[in-house]
Amino acid sequence: MKAVLILLTCLFIMLQYRLWLSHDGLPALLRLHLTVEKQRIDNAKLEERNQVLAAEVSDLKSGLDALEERARSELGMVKPEETFFHVIDLAEDE
Repeated sequence: MKAVLILLTCLFIMLQYRLWLSHDGLPALLRLHLTVEKQRIDNAKLEERNQVLAAEVSDLKSGLDALEERARSELGMVKPEETFFHVIDLAEDE
């Protein structure tokens, strides 16, 4: 009976070692959970960015207003009948 008790105690200690201290034990599981949570946050940010880009693509495909606005703001384009005025703010030091 005493030998069985010693054997079970040794087995219990080995299992506890594997659970708490081995490379595939509880610390690895906790690191994995943190990695998964970080990936979920990154995925949520990227999904939101994709939705914004999809809305912008849809807007550019559907109407000319967004295309005209983009041409004016990014490329500095004007219509043939318009006059472009560039206002320069003077520095307060002068």
